[in-house]
Amino acid sequence: MRTSILALALLLASPALLGSTIYKYTDANGVVTYTDQRVAGAQVFVFNDNIVEENDSKVYVTTRKHAGGETLLVTNDLYAPVEIELEITRAEHVLGAPSKPIRWVLQPRSEIRLLTLAPSGTGTPRHEHKLRYALGDPRAQHLTARYPLPWRGGPFRMTQGPGGRYSHTGPKGRYAIDIAMPVGTPIVAARSGVVIRTENNQSGRGTNPAGNFVRMLHDDGTMGVYLHLKQGSVQVREGQRIRAGELLALSGNTGNSTGPHLHFVVQKNTGLNTVSIPFEFSQPVNSLPNFAVGGDR
Repeated sequence: MRTSILALALLLASPALLGSTIYKYTDANGVVTYTDQRVAGAQVFVFNDNIVEENDSKVYVTTRKHAGGETLLVTNDLYAPVEIELEITRAEHVLGAPSKPIRWVLQPRSEIRLLTLAPSGTGTPRHEHKLRYALGDPRAQHLTARYPLPWRGGPFRMTQGPGGRYSHTGPKGRYAIDIAMPVGTPIVAARSGVVIRTENNQSGRGTNPAGNFVRMLHDDGTMGVYLHLKQGSVQVREGQRIRAGELLALSGNTGNSTGPHLHFVVQKNTGLNTVSIPFEFSQPVNSLPNFAVGGDR
Protein backbone atom coordinates (compact mmCIF):
# COMPACT_ATOMS: atom_id res chain seq x y z
CA MET A 1 0.00 0.00 0.00
CA ARG A 2 1.39 3.40 -0.98
CA THR A 3 0.41 6.77 0.48
CA SER A 4 0.32 10.07 -1.37
CA ILE A 5 2.02 12.13 1.37
CA LEU A 6 2.92 14.95 -1.01
CA ALA A 7 -0.70 15.27 -2.07
CA LEU A 8 -1.78 15.41 1.56
CA ALA A 9 0.82 18.06 2.38
CA LEU A 10 -0.31 20.22 -0.54
CA LEU A 11 -3.93 19.78 0.45
CA LEU A 12 -3.27 20.81 4.04
CA ALA A 13 -1.26 23.80 2.83
CA SER A 14 -4.15 25.24 0.84
CA PRO A 15 -5.66 28.24 2.73
CA ALA A 16 -8.97 27.68 0.96
CA LEU A 17 -9.30 24.25 2.57
CA LEU A 18 -8.50 25.10 6.18
CA GLY A 19 -12.15 24.70 7.17
CA SER A 20 -12.99 21.85 4.75
CA THR A 21 -13.46 18.14 5.34
CA ILE A 22 -10.70 15.90 3.98
CA TYR A 23 -11.46 12.35 2.82
CA LYS A 24 -9.10 9.38 2.69
CA TYR A 25 -9.53 6.36 0.43
CA THR A 26 -7.51 3.47 -1.00
CA ASP A 27 -7.85 2.67 -4.71
CA ALA A 28 -7.64 -0.72 -6.42
CA ASN A 29 -3.85 -0.42 -6.68
CA GLY A 30 -3.46 0.09 -2.94
CA VAL A 31 -2.64 3.79 -3.24
CA VAL A 32 -3.96 5.91 -0.35
CA THR A 33 -5.31 9.25 -1.56
CA TYR A 34 -6.48 12.35 0.33
CA THR A 35 -9.00 14.69 -1.23
CA ASP A 36 -11.55 17.34 -0.36
CA GLN A 37 -14.01 15.63 -2.74
CA ARG A 38 -16.32 12.96 -1.35
CA VAL A 39 -15.56 9.58 -2.98
CA ALA A 40 -17.51 6.35 -2.62
CA GLY A 41 -15.99 4.30 0.19
CA ALA A 42 -13.86 7.18 1.46
CA GLN A 43 -13.53 7.90 5.17
CA VAL A 44 -13.28 11.29 6.80
CA PHE A 45 -9.63 11.95 7.63
CA VAL A 46 -9.10 13.04 11.24
CA PHE A 47 -5.73 14.71 11.85
CA ASN A 48 -5.10 14.18 15.55
CA ASP A 49 -2.56 16.65 16.91
CA ASN A 50 -3.38 16.37 20.61
CA ILE A 51 -0.80 17.66 23.05
CA VAL A 52 0.25 14.95 25.49
CA GLU A 53 2.97 16.01 27.88
CA GLU A 54 1.68 14.89 31.25
CA ASN A 55 4.23 13.47 33.64
CA ASP A 56 2.56 12.65 36.94
CA SER A 57 5.89 11.72 38.51
CA LYS A 58 6.68 15.46 38.66
CA VAL A 59 3.67 16.35 40.84
CA TYR A 60 2.82 13.76 43.46
CA VAL A 61 1.50 12.94 46.92
CA THR A 62 3.51 11.35 49.72
CA THR A 63 2.27 10.37 53.17
CA ARG A 64 4.05 10.52 56.51
CA LYS A 65 2.71 8.51 59.42
CA HIS A 66 3.35 9.73 62.95
CA ALA A 67 1.88 9.54 66.44
CA GLY A 68 -0.80 12.09 65.59
CA GLY A 69 -1.98 10.31 62.45
CA GLU A 70 -0.98 10.66 58.81
CA THR A 71 0.10 13.81 56.97
CA LEU A 72 -0.34 14.17 53.21
CA LEU A 73 2.29 16.20 51.38
CA VAL A 74 2.15 17.36 47.76
CA THR A 75 5.40 17.98 45.89
CA ASN A 76 5.85 19.98 42.69
CA ASP A 77 9.16 19.15 40.98
CA LEU A 78 8.35 21.27 37.92
CA TYR A 79 9.86 24.67 37.11
CA ALA A 80 6.38 26.18 36.95
CA PRO A 81 3.54 26.72 39.42
CA VAL A 82 0.73 24.18 39.36
CA GLU A 83 -2.82 24.33 40.62
CA ILE A 84 -3.55 21.16 42.57
CA GLU A 85 -6.76 19.54 43.74
CA LEU A 86 -6.63 16.83 46.38
CA GLU A 87 -9.75 14.79 47.10
CA ILE A 88 -10.14 12.42 50.06
CA THR A 89 -12.62 9.57 49.63
CA ARG A 90 -13.70 6.45 51.55
CA ALA A 91 -12.35 7.87 54.78
CA GLU A 92 -13.05 5.60 57.77
CA HIS A 93 -12.05 6.00 61.41
CA VAL A 94 -10.25 9.30 60.77
CA LEU A 95 -10.72 12.93 61.72
CA GLY A 96 -9.85 15.87 59.49
CA ALA A 97 -11.03 14.47 56.14
CA PRO A 98 -12.41 17.43 54.13
CA SER A 99 -15.89 17.05 52.65
CA LYS A 100 -14.80 18.84 49.44
CA PRO A 101 -11.60 18.67 47.39
CA ILE A 102 -8.81 21.03 48.49
CA ARG A 103 -7.35 23.35 45.87
CA TRP A 104 -4.02 25.11 46.17
CA VAL A 105 -1.47 26.83 43.92
CA LEU A 106 1.88 25.17 44.50
CA GLN A 107 4.93 27.20 43.49
CA PRO A 108 7.76 25.75 41.34
CA ARG A 109 10.07 23.21 43.00
CA SER A 110 8.20 23.27 46.28
CA GLU A 111 6.30 21.07 48.72
CA ILE A 112 3.32 21.65 51.01
CA ARG A 113 1.88 19.73 53.96
CA LEU A 114 -1.71 19.91 52.80
CA LEU A 115 -3.58 18.14 55.60
CA THR A 116 -3.31 15.67 58.48
CA LEU A 117 -5.76 12.86 59.16
CA ALA A 118 -5.98 11.79 62.80
CA PRO A 119 -7.23 8.34 63.94
CA SER A 120 -10.72 8.18 65.38
CA GLY A 121 -12.44 5.37 67.28
CA THR A 122 -11.23 1.82 67.59
CA GLY A 123 -11.28 0.79 63.91
CA THR A 124 -8.37 0.80 61.50
CA PRO A 125 -7.91 4.27 59.94
CA ARG A 126 -8.14 4.18 56.17
CA HIS A 127 -8.78 6.51 53.24
CA GLU A 128 -8.19 6.98 49.53
CA HIS A 129 -6.91 10.11 47.83
CA LYS A 130 -6.93 11.45 44.29
CA LEU A 131 -4.68 14.24 43.00
CA ARG A 132 -5.41 16.41 39.96
CA TYR A 133 -3.25 19.26 38.75
CA ALA A 134 -2.88 21.76 35.94
CA LEU A 135 0.22 23.62 34.84
CA GLY A 136 0.19 27.33 35.57
CA ASP A 137 -1.25 29.74 38.10
CA PRO A 138 -4.96 30.39 37.38
CA ARG A 139 -4.42 34.04 38.33
CA ALA A 140 -2.07 34.63 35.37
CA GLN A 141 -3.01 37.48 33.04
CA HIS A 142 -1.98 37.47 29.38
CA LEU A 143 -0.11 40.76 28.98
CA THR A 144 1.16 40.35 25.42
CA ALA A 145 -1.25 39.46 22.61
CA ARG A 146 1.11 40.05 19.66
CA TYR A 147 4.08 37.74 19.19
CA PRO A 148 7.08 37.99 16.86
CA LEU A 149 7.51 35.08 14.47
CA PRO A 150 9.34 32.38 16.49
CA TRP A 151 11.66 31.15 13.75
CA ARG A 152 14.50 32.26 11.49
CA GLY A 153 14.22 32.21 7.73
CA GLY A 154 11.20 31.88 5.51
CA PRO A 155 8.85 33.12 4.36
CA PHE A 156 6.62 30.17 5.24
CA ARG A 157 2.91 29.38 5.06
CA MET A 158 0.32 28.76 7.75
CA THR A 159 -1.30 25.38 7.13
CA GLN A 160 -3.81 25.43 9.97
CA GLY A 161 -5.10 28.24 12.14
CA PRO A 162 -7.28 28.58 15.24
CA GLY A 163 -10.23 26.22 15.22
CA GLY A 164 -8.95 24.19 12.28
CA ARG A 165 -10.95 21.02 11.75
CA TYR A 166 -7.93 18.77 11.44
CA SER A 167 -6.81 19.04 15.03
CA HIS A 168 -7.29 22.51 16.55
CA THR A 169 -10.65 21.74 18.12
CA GLY A 170 -9.96 20.75 21.74
CA PRO A 171 -9.36 23.21 24.58
CA LYS A 172 -5.58 22.68 24.63
CA GLY A 173 -5.08 23.52 20.96
CA ARG A 174 -8.07 25.55 19.79
CA TYR A 175 -6.00 28.71 19.18
CA ALA A 176 -2.83 26.96 17.97
CA ILE A 177 -1.16 27.78 14.67
CA ASP A 178 0.67 25.35 12.35
CA ILE A 179 3.36 26.69 10.02
CA ALA A 180 4.80 24.49 7.29
CA MET A 181 8.61 24.75 7.15
CA PRO A 182 11.55 22.55 6.19
CA VAL A 183 13.00 20.23 8.82
CA GLY A 184 15.93 21.97 10.48
CA THR A 185 14.50 25.50 10.52
CA PRO A 186 15.79 27.35 13.64
CA ILE A 187 13.00 27.82 16.21
CA VAL A 188 13.47 30.71 18.63
CA ALA A 189 11.66 31.87 21.77
CA ALA A 190 8.79 34.21 20.99
CA ARG A 191 8.94 35.62 24.51
CA SER A 192 11.28 35.58 27.50
CA GLY A 193 10.70 33.01 30.21
CA VAL A 194 11.78 29.79 31.87
CA VAL A 195 11.89 26.39 30.17
CA ILE A 196 9.62 24.06 32.12
CA ARG A 197 9.38 20.94 29.95
CA THR A 198 11.24 19.44 27.01
CA GLU A 199 11.32 16.25 24.96
CA ASN A 200 14.28 15.64 22.68
CA ASN A 201 14.54 11.91 21.99
CA GLN A 202 11.46 11.00 19.97
CA SER A 203 11.91 9.83 16.40
CA GLY A 204 9.10 9.65 13.88
CA ARG A 205 5.62 9.29 15.29
CA GLY A 206 6.87 7.70 18.51
CA THR A 207 4.52 7.41 21.46
CA ASN A 208 3.76 11.10 22.10
CA PRO A 209 1.54 13.01 19.63
CA ALA A 210 3.44 16.20 20.51
CA GLY A 211 6.72 14.74 19.27
CA ASN A 212 9.75 16.59 20.58
CA PHE A 213 8.78 19.87 22.20
CA VAL A 214 9.75 22.84 24.36
CA ARG A 215 7.32 24.38 26.85
CA MET A 216 8.17 27.79 28.33
CA LEU A 217 6.64 29.74 31.20
CA HIS A 218 6.36 33.43 30.28
CA ASP A 219 6.86 36.19 32.83
CA ASP A 220 3.11 36.90 32.90
CA GLY A 221 2.32 33.28 33.85
CA THR A 222 1.15 32.13 30.42
CA MET A 223 3.00 29.41 28.53
CA GLY A 224 4.31 29.03 24.99
CA VAL A 225 4.62 25.54 23.50
CA TYR A 226 6.64 24.54 20.42
CA LEU A 227 5.83 21.05 19.04
CA HIS A 228 7.04 18.46 16.49
CA LEU A 229 10.71 19.46 16.80
CA LYS A 230 13.59 17.58 15.23
CA GLN A 231 15.03 14.73 17.29
CA GLY A 232 18.16 15.73 19.21
CA SER A 233 17.86 19.41 18.27
CA VAL A 234 16.55 20.89 21.55
CA GLN A 235 19.23 23.31 22.80
CA VAL A 236 17.70 24.29 26.16
CA ARG A 237 17.14 22.54 29.49
CA GLU A 238 14.36 22.57 32.04
CA GLY A 239 14.82 25.42 34.51
CA GLN A 240 16.88 27.52 32.10
CA ARG A 241 16.07 31.22 31.72
CA ILE A 242 15.66 32.19 28.03
CA ARG A 243 15.40 35.61 26.39
CA ALA A 244 13.10 36.32 23.47
CA GLY A 245 14.83 35.48 20.20
CA GLU A 246 17.17 32.83 21.65
CA LEU A 247 17.46 29.49 19.85
CA LEU A 248 15.33 26.71 21.31
CA ALA A 249 15.56 23.89 18.75
CA LEU A 250 15.14 23.00 15.09
CA SER A 251 11.78 22.33 13.47
CA GLY A 252 10.94 18.75 12.62
CA ASN A 253 8.26 16.25 11.73
CA THR A 254 7.91 14.17 14.91
CA GLY A 255 4.84 12.94 16.74
CA ASN A 256 1.38 13.11 15.21
CA SER A 257 2.45 15.27 12.29
CA THR A 258 1.37 14.95 8.65
CA GLY A 259 4.40 16.84 7.38
CA PRO A 260 7.27 19.10 8.48
CA HIS A 261 5.84 22.00 10.46
CA LEU A 262 5.90 23.93 13.71
CA HIS A 263 2.85 23.78 15.98
CA PHE A 264 2.88 26.85 18.22
CA VAL A 265 0.32 27.53 20.93
CA VAL A 266 -0.06 29.85 23.93
CA GLN A 267 -1.77 28.42 27.01
CA LYS A 268 -2.82 29.20 30.56
CA ASN A 269 -4.54 27.42 33.42
CA THR A 270 -8.30 27.98 33.49
CA GLY A 271 -10.53 25.97 35.82
CA LEU A 272 -7.84 23.39 36.59
CA ASN A 273 -7.31 22.82 32.88
CA THR A 274 -4.43 23.98 30.72
CA VAL A 275 -6.16 25.62 27.73
CA SER A 276 -5.04 27.56 24.68
CA ILE A 277 -5.69 31.30 24.52
CA PRO A 278 -5.93 33.70 21.56
CA PHE A 279 -2.85 35.52 20.29
CA GLU A 280 -1.65 37.10 17.06
CA PHE A 281 1.66 37.25 15.29
CA SER A 282 2.94 40.78 14.88
CA GLN A 283 3.78 40.09 11.21
CA PRO A 284 2.20 38.04 8.44
CA VAL A 285 3.45 34.45 8.58
CA ASN A 286 4.61 34.68 4.96
CA SER A 287 7.11 37.46 5.75
CA LEU A 288 10.66 37.39 7.05
CA PRO A 289 10.86 37.51 10.87
CA ASN A 290 11.67 40.87 12.46
CA PHE A 291 12.01 40.79 16.24
CA ALA A 292 11.82 44.58 16.43
CA VAL A 293 8.11 44.19 15.72
CA GLY A 294 5.92 43.05 18.62
CA GLY A 295 6.63 40.83 21.59
CA ASP A 296 8.91 41.43 24.52
CA ARG A 297 12.59 40.93 25.20
